[in-house]
Amino acid sequence: MRNLRIVHSEAATSFGGQEGRIFKEMTAMRARGHHLEAICQPKALLAERLSDAGFTVHKIEMDGPVNYLKGVAAVRGILKEGRFDVLNTHSRRDTVIAAVGARLAGTALIVRTRHLSNKVGSLWSYTCLPHRVTTVSDHVRKYLIERGVPANKVATVYSPIVLPPPVEHSALRDELGLAEDDIVVGCVAVMRATKGHKDLIDAMAPLMASRPKLHLVFVGGGSPVFEQTQDYVAELGLQDRIHLMGMRRDVPNLLAGFDLFALATQQEASGTVYVEAQASGLPVIGTDVGGVSEMLRDGDTGILVPPKNPQALTDALARLIDDPALRRRMGEAGRKMVWEEAVFSPARLAETTEAVYLKWLAERAG
Repeated sequence: MRNLRIVHSEAATSFGGQEGRIFKEMTAMRARGHHLEAICQPKALLAERLSDAGFTVHKIEMDGPVNYLKGVAAVRGILKEGRFDVLNTHSRRDTVIAAVGARLAGTALIVRTRHLSNKVGSLWSYTCLPHRVTTVSDHVRKYLIERGVPANKVATVYSPIVLPPPVEHSALRDELGLAEDDIVVGCVAVMRATKGHKDLIDAMAPLMASRPKLHLVFVGGGSPVFEQTQDYVAELGLQDRIHLMGMRRDVPNLLAGFDLFALATQQEASGTVYVEAQASGLPVIGTDVGGVSEMLRDGDTGILVPPKNPQALTDALARLIDDPALRRRMGEAGRKMVWEEAVFSPARLAETTEAVYLKWLAERAG
């Protein structure tokens, strides 16, 4: 196997799912024997985390026209000096800087990764600047092909989840004062309008009216949707049944306290949170948008419902809430898919990434 020299670029200064994917990918590829470095903005949280993990991080400013020209020159120098085989860019801003620098440096393979499912404005950073593109789901891949990116130049590489050690006993029910026989529907997602928190409340409310032991727990923060959701729960008089826990760092502990997981998202590139829930042995309910259908097995590890269909969501919830045996069966199937088949493991991500890099390098050389 050929050991590659790879550099990733990212313009974002915050740390979310995209940056988490980059961190996991670099760590997994390093474990396979490849050399990895990164190009980030000076105040980027990703730069800090990568440095702490022992990676070399080159820091360049990427904002504004002056920094654009400086950035292109800096990246060209980094790539020439480091003799990198691959540059992998991740956002539009770093692509228009780093990919141009890589073109000038003569880097053998320039890859752009598309993490999002929303509409692409300009295709320039997918067709003209990089040589190839990776996507986080087949849904995103198909969209780019429909927009004009050649099918043979796009590959899907699923984002991985790092499996936490099993949780012996969740502290969730003690924290909320819930009994062991209470039924907890859990949702973990940043509080954003497109995540469908209100849709989930509307689907749960009629079920709560006839099931006194039913509770809904939201984990995640984000203004102003957090405050709006709080107000809506108060308006419905369901403060004792719907619990908003805000941002938490102990998600595996909380997942272990749920009976089932539901997220009525309206837009999703992939939806790895469904995978995390299945890893915890939970049956899942998801909406058939974006790449969600690729994250679960409908009828086997969970239930897929059409988006914007309140009755279908209520029916799916009722089915799992009222059938403990079905919850156990689907939960076990999900756990097996994630742990035993390792479909979404960092090792699988690294194997797939390595394979597409080597294939594309060979094509480029040929």
